[in-house]
Amino acid sequence: MTKMDDHNKDTINQDYGEKHRLSRRDIIKGLATIPVLGAFAYGWYKKKKYERYLKQSIQEEIKLDAKAPVFYSDSSKEKQIRLGIIGFGERGQHLLRAAGFAHPSVIDSWKEGALHNKIDRRYEDYIEQENLNIAVNGICDIYEINAQKGIEAAANTNKEGSGREKGPGPKRYLTYKELIASDDIDAVIIATPDHWHGTITIEAAKAGKHVYCEKPMTWTVPETYEVVEAVKESGIVFQLGHQNRQSESYYKAKEAIEKNILGKVTLIEVTTNRNSPVGAWVYDIHEEANPTNIDWDQFIGPAPYHKFNLERFFRWRCWWDYSTGLSGDLFTHEYDAINQILNLGIPHSAVSSGGIYYYKDGRTVPDVLNTAFEYPDRNLSLLYSATLASNHRRGKVIMGHDAYMEVGTNLKIFADTNSTRYQEKIKAKIIDPSLPIYSYTPGMKKVDAITSPTEHYFAGRGLLYTYRGGKRVDTSHLHIKEWIDCIRNGTQPSCNIDQGFEEAITAHMGTIAYREKREVFWDADKQEII
Repeated sequence: MTKMDDHNKDTINQDYGEKHRLSRRDIIKGLATIPVLGAFAYGWYKKKKYERYLKQSIQEEIKLDAKAPVFYSDSSKEKQIRLGIIGFGERGQHLLRAAGFAHPSVIDSWKEGALHNKIDRRYEDYIEQENLNIAVNGICDIYEINAQKGIEAAANTNKEGSGREKGPGPKRYLTYKELIASDDIDAVIIATPDHWHGTITIEAAKAGKHVYCEKPMTWTVPETYEVVEAVKESGIVFQLGHQNRQSESYYKAKEAIEKNILGKVTLIEVTTNRNSPVGAWVYDIHEEANPTNIDWDQFIGPAPYHKFNLERFFRWRCWWDYSTGLSGDLFTHEYDAINQILNLGIPHSAVSSGGIYYYKDGRTVPDVLNTAFEYPDRNLSLLYSATLASNHRRGKVIMGHDAYMEVGTNLKIFADTNSTRYQEKIKAKIIDPSLPIYSYTPGMKKVDAITSPTEHYFAGRGLLYTYRGGKRVDTSHLHIKEWIDCIRNGTQPSCNIDQGFEEAITAHMGTIAYREKREVFWDADKQEII
């Protein structure tokens, strides 16, 4: 990083004044060499030229070089990984597509979209995904219709639409225990409701199966410790499903913090704003769903018993019986991003407020939540604020003494009006605090087709796609690829069990603070929430 020396910094205003006085020589030179502009126009030209020089020096001073890693590998030469997937609902379907197996009907819809919209590249992006050399040998879902979709997707090895030749389908398992026990399964993707994450991860680890588990890592605090113990004792490769770790802009954000571009950071705000039934977890209920094709007892599992209820089955996120609420379901994405950028770890304390203010539909989890996490050792606070009844755009903002940074798919840094570091440039009107002093837009020459409000929401947070080598890539594909590469190489992925433990404990602190209406603390010595 190139910086102006201290002398230059101290004399910016003096030099600026001296360089912009219009001497008699300047006037004559201006009249002689640029007769159309005249003397005053020439002076204006010199002023702008000098401003461009100073602005360039600012860009050099805060130049960020970090780039997300680009891996070019030939997985076909590597050992094939035999995969099983447990849970083939909305998220499970996305993860299997990210691994290279899309249902024929999905490919039909992508191709149809491309016919009507030239910027719809979803099918092209999918075809260009790296072949990870995975064989899907097992599908387990307790809803027969989803299980059949999983079999059809896994058999679509040719990546074709409906009516085309398919490969052999995987075995359908009625229980996750049977899938985990199978000798032809090396690794599992867990995409079940939250209340099953910890239980299945523990059993898979004990069976020596590598695990990719959707967030959050655990449903309860006690099982969090059991998951860590099982994973570390077994030596399996564990990846938690925070695909935001692959977002290119986050690498730049981390470098900005490391280079102290923002100055002392004291406050971080992360948010969730959604305003649609789907955004509030009021998902459609399948017309064909009924007690004969849903294994209700297996759905309940470790949760409190409740009689068969389709609303609870499809909209399980609305009840504490199966869900981790806003803190575990949505805050964890925001926390993991900030933890990636600043290495915050587990907070010292948490206090929460909120309630069920809009969706009076029988749910028990709040639709509005505010949580303050304190880090006195870092002299900063992390604030989370969420509503499921407003689309007002907010995002992740990291606030420092000298500048603040907005982080999502894009990255923008703005100088603070009272910054010490940039004060002279602000006074000289070289920096306009209303405009970014640094901005970064991955794939800025690309125009992307976003087809739903949900996609808009996740795309804006870097959770849907990013860019590698100028190509748009599904972040979940990159996250699964990282996991698969680590299985083959015996290395650790970016969101391993240690990162997962920090995520789980932090989210549980927020939930406990809300449900028990008190401030909760983390005892770092005893490694427990109090």
